[in-house]
Amino acid sequence: MKTTLTLVFSVIFYINLLAQNTILKDSVTQLKEVIVIDTLTAKNAIGIIPSKIIGASVFNNYSPVDFIGAINQVSGVYALSGALNTNRITIRGVGSRTPFGTDKLRLYYNDIPVTNGTGFSTIEAYDLENLTSVEIIKGPKGTGFGTNLGGAIILNTKQPSNRPTTFTNKTTLGSYGLFKNNLGFSHHQKDLYLSFQYGHMEIDGYRENNRFERDGYLLNSIYSISNKSEIGLLINHIDYSAQIASSINQSDFDEDPTQAAFTWKNAQGYEDNNYSLIGVSHTYSPTTNLTNTSSVFYTYLDHYEPRPFNILDEYTNGFGFRSLFSGNFNAFQKTLSYTIGGELYKDEYTWAIFENLYEQNNGNGSFQGDRLNDNKEFRTQINGFATLGYSPLKNLAAQIGLNINKTQYDFRDRFTTGEFNKSAQRNFKTLLLPSLDLNYTPTALSQIYVNISRGYSNPSLEETLTPEGVINPDIKQEIGMNYEVGTKLTDREKKMHLNIAIYLMPINNLLVAKRIGEDQYIGRNAGKTEHKGLDIDWNYVFNISPRISIAPFLNYSFSAHRFVEFEDEEAEQDYAGNSLTGVPKHRINFGLQTSFGNGFFANLTHQFVDRIPLTDANSIYSNSFHLLNTKLGYGSPINDHLHLSVQLGVNNITDTKYAQSVLINASSFGGSAPRYFYPGNNTNLYGGVQLKYSL
Repeated sequence: MKTTLTLVFSVIFYINLLAQNTILKDSVTQLKEVIVIDTLTAKNAIGIIPSKIIGASVFNNYSPVDFIGAINQVSGVYALSGALNTNRITIRGVGSRTPFGTDKLRLYYNDIPVTNGTGFSTIEAYDLENLTSVEIIKGPKGTGFGTNLGGAIILNTKQPSNRPTTFTNKTTLGSYGLFKNNLGFSHHQKDLYLSFQYGHMEIDGYRENNRFERDGYLLNSIYSISNKSEIGLLINHIDYSAQIASSINQSDFDEDPTQAAFTWKNAQGYEDNNYSLIGVSHTYSPTTNLTNTSSVFYTYLDHYEPRPFNILDEYTNGFGFRSLFSGNFNAFQKTLSYTIGGELYKDEYTWAIFENLYEQNNGNGSFQGDRLNDNKEFRTQINGFATLGYSPLKNLAAQIGLNINKTQYDFRDRFTTGEFNKSAQRNFKTLLLPSLDLNYTPTALSQIYVNISRGYSNPSLEETLTPEGVINPDIKQEIGMNYEVGTKLTDREKKMHLNIAIYLMPINNLLVAKRIGEDQYIGRNAGKTEHKGLDIDWNYVFNISPRISIAPFLNYSFSAHRFVEFEDEEAEQDYAGNSLTGVPKHRINFGLQTSFGNGFFANLTHQFVDRIPLTDANSIYSNSFHLLNTKLGYGSPINDHLHLSVQLGVNNITDTKYAQSVLINASSFGGSAPRYFYPGNNTNLYGGVQLKYSL
């Protein structure tokens, strides 16, 4: 890898020299790029390190149901989807060892933190059609966004348009009984912006026991009190139910990938969720050099999930506060920019486990039996953060940052008493997480940046408990350092964009979730990992004629992640040197976006995913695969007020059999084979019609 890093450094240096002497003719996306991480909310701070933002041009490559496909177009990011309600997002390998769900990154919705108290995020709770962009911060370099080892994902809702009042309705139909309808209303006048979205979706699914149905409401409003002050209100509610097909073993995958896991089918397993988010924000700019944005928020999740082994009934009340000051001042005959702020998140998690008597229910599926436990946990997380930006030279900018994190768990056993009661508290050490950013711009067309930052990951709820269900006082947070060098290039006509980044992130106190039962995991700190790799994002626009343009893009991820220290004492195995479980070494996303004028477009996307190690011993791998998708569309105004657009798409054109998600280190129970695979959909179609009426 040392030779590879040296070569990449040389390539970056050479390309920057080339950019100073020639015009590099390449492409443009249809989106405005946000350059600074911490300045996404602090717009006056100095621009230092690039983040990746995707929006309309990327979303338009995929079905409005396929949120994961859009995220997977970003290099260094790999999202696995077992179903619409079962997603796991990994960034540069971080989070790949989580059995289910997304953790070790921080999720924000309009700058409101929506990751729960133990670090889990549910991106499936949000509708892609309600978003205008998604920003992804890779690694812990986002000082103002939690400094998690995986990074942060920021979802941004739709903003005011040029038209004062707009009504929109989009209907999508497709394979597996897909029906999706999104109805929107927005109104914009001098002091008020108001937007309301209602969405309904239902789909039977490709597999058995795979039906999904969701209703969602989004209200977003902004009112300008004065030219210095505005207040915003955000209300998001999602109600969805989803049957669970679960993972299957190799022979079942080869024989019939549409089948559900045997016990999940018999239990008719499913989950039912009600999720609400309410946030109120206020922005105040007393002077041109100072701005404050503060928000208070409340979240509620009611989750009910019958599984073959038991029934989980849980609800979570979360609330918090976030405030950010940004501005600049003069010192040493220079202008310095700064941000300073804090974030408090608290939630109360209540859960109970019941017997599932589906085997005694005459084939009618799950039936709730006796209570097996009753628990409550209070979780608190505090983040304080500050950055200071300075330009010592004309072409050189520097920014230092510091995040301070404090996490506490308070577990209450409300089922057992006396010496068998498992109530306990856990206060993690206060973490100091600094960062340093440097950005050198040799020309107006190129820049080289460097980041050094420290990040962390909290253990999940399961990882904090011993096999007896008591909080483990010895479990530690994962700690890692991110070392990153990159370059951004464009040409004078802004047709080409090329981003290259190489990184090295050693992580200590590796958290390992060990499965000791069908629904029981325990955690331990088992060693160290080394995450190193290369991310490349390139796009270009060819203007074939005044009407026709072709925009190819290429996103490549090289992931050479490995265990540095990792011993499985029970199995008496040393996995040091093995590839990190759950991460493909190579991933490629290539595509063409073609516009023919008069509102016609045709997009083609290709994804390659390398084989994935499924066990820590690297003894079993998933197969590599290629996916080919296409989407055609036409849009045109009917008159001054009404606009019509029509779209048609085909996914998995070659009918590839592949695993869209995998379960690592799968165990076998009752003599059955380990279930590693979540099959992806076969060839499927969708089509949609959108009408937009503007006053």
